[in-house]
Amino acid sequence: MADCRKIFSTFVCLSVVFFLLVVDSPALGVKKKEEDDEEFEWVTYEQRNFPYPSQNALGDKVQQLMEWSSKRPVIRMNGDKFRQYVRAAPRNYSVILMLTALQPQRQCTVCRQANDEFQIVANSWRYSPSFSNKLFFASVDYDEGADVFSTLKLNSAPSFMHFPGKGKPKKGDTFDIQRTGFAAESIAKWINERTDVHIRVFRPPNYSGSIALGLLFTLIGGLLYLRRNNLEFLYNKTSWGIGALCIVFAMTSGQMWNHIRGPPYAHKNPQTGQVHYIHGSSQAQFIAETHIVILLHAAVTFGMVLLHETAVSKGDVGKRRIVTLVGLGIVAFFFSLLLSIFKSKYHGYPYSFLIK
Repeated sequence: MADCRKIFSTFVCLSVVFFLLVVDSPALGVKKKEEDDEEFEWVTYEQRNFPYPSQNALGDKVQQLMEWSSKRPVIRMNGDKFRQYVRAAPRNYSVILMLTALQPQRQCTVCRQANDEFQIVANSWRYSPSFSNKLFFASVDYDEGADVFSTLKLNSAPSFMHFPGKGKPKKGDTFDIQRTGFAAESIAKWINERTDVHIRVFRPPNYSGSIALGLLFTLIGGLLYLRRNNLEFLYNKTSWGIGALCIVFAMTSGQMWNHIRGPPYAHKNPQTGQVHYIHGSSQAQFIAETHIVILLHAAVTFGMVLLHETAVSKGDVGKRRIVTLVGLGIVAFFFSLLLSIFKSKYHGYPYSFLIK
């Protein structure tokens, strides 16, 4: 029994010694080191073959955008293209994005007008000597990228946004159409403020104004030629007075502002379909609004003319009294309309007359 115990103890001791020798053997140590080296070399190989994956992706994106820009200055995008080329990093270029609704069923007249001006700016940049891959123009139509409108929390169109090369858009990166209009010159000025890229706007030649002016002079010249033997109408005070009033109406209604800013004729809410002819802010107006103001001014002037004529005429007293009341009613009613429009645009204006 004692011999068995000695043999068992000897066997255990030899086993422990053998195990320690095997673990600490140089061969196994070299093998372990080689395995570590192989793992290190594999990581190094991956890094050597793909040193800058973000730069490769950025180069592909810029190359693709340049290819699209060469075919069409304004790149049409959907939700996927927007997320890949406008929102996703890496990106070292700026994107001017127009969000619009140009499909006929949307009946967005303002969108078509804004699109024309946006195309002018994009074409001016595309064929500018300073054109580079640092600025691109793109558009998203509501029917092709409704998810983009939801992402940006927009519920109206058109709208212009600037997406800088680094960081997220700020408050100033949304173009204020209501305040400045959407004329190509205004858009180019806003782009210069946000990107330091100067775009000189080149408009296509428009001969309609020259043709209209030529026709007007032709008409006047023909009229003077036909009446060359009787030019007394040139001394007609009524004709000159009507002409002067037309000029006054045009200047006081905001026609020059329309010519400079290029506002839309009216605005149709894409959600409700309601058309607005009066702008709700004192910083902007619609073309239809100026036409309405011209008619109201003309009506008030007509009422004042009636009051003046009845005061200086020597006709029947009863008829003069009726005409006076009619003139007074016209002045009071249409002047009240003017005040109500003024009050709707200048919120907090305390005065009104007949109509609130």
